[in-house]
Amino acid sequence: MPTGPSAWAVAVPAAVAGAALMGLASAAQARATKQVETARTLDPALLSRLARRPLCLAGMAATVAGLVLQLVALAFAPLLVVQPLLVTSLIFAGFFADRLADRRPDAVLGAGSLMCVCGLAAVLLLARPGEESTTFVRGPAPVVLALTLAALTVLGLAVSVLAPGALRVLGLAVATGVLYGVTAGLMKVVAGQARDSLAAPFTHPVLYVVCVVGPLGFLLSQNTFQRGEFLTPALAVITALDPLVGVAVGVWWLGETVTADPAALAGAGLAGLVVIAGIVVLSARAARLTPREVR
Repeated sequence: MPTGPSAWAVAVPAAVAGAALMGLASAAQARATKQVETARTLDPALLSRLARRPLCLAGMAATVAGLVLQLVALAFAPLLVVQPLLVTSLIFAGFFADRLADRRPDAVLGAGSLMCVCGLAAVLLLARPGEESTTFVRGPAPVVLALTLAALTVLGLAVSVLAPGALRVLGLAVATGVLYGVTAGLMKVVAGQARDSLAAPFTHPVLYVVCVVGPLGFLLSQNTFQRGEFLTPALAVITALDPLVGVAVGVWWLGETVTADPAALAGAGLAGLVVIAGIVVLSARAARLTPREVR
């Protein structure tokens, strides 16, 4: 399997194309979830209601196609390269939401998009991700990260049920972002196994964990889309947590590396803040334009 620039030439376009499809899926599903009865958290009946909406079916098809492209990207490049690129899905979501609503993209979409793209480019150039890994490392770090992510998910679900009013959507957003990031990390392992043999993933438990964690994250995202309150910070939380968790999984579960240069890491951190600011701008715009049609 090729590595280096030639592999990145496959991985980066696949990741961006996958992000575009994920953006299309988000835009379609955000509209469709407003047209069905609001469901309880993790109520699978929501999926059956959405399945009767052509727009949501199109979104689900786009999600599957986006995941396939994400797997292709993960098979050729480290998780630390692929996962940050998926932030661009929010840019595509804004564009497709405009098309679905027959609106023209505005300056806010352009500014937020520019912040995300420039920030991501700077992060990748400064952090300089090293060789990829598709096997779990040993030691206490993976256990600590697993317990931390599990605690964050449980806390998010607890807040979504027990917290007052609009704060519940933030709990959903935290749980969704964590599960999305974990799913991406596990998909990296599955992609590595499939690279050796298409039958290999079916002989390991990771694929079956993905089949549980992934749909749970998807269902929680639909619950989040249905809640109108506090949607701006919720979208920002999901879009930021997803790659952050994915990067943490890449470093502490799979042993991927970045540069050890303190100045470069500091610069990457500042660039990351620019990306987060862009996410907030795009999320605020997306929430402001979210349709409120029900049924």
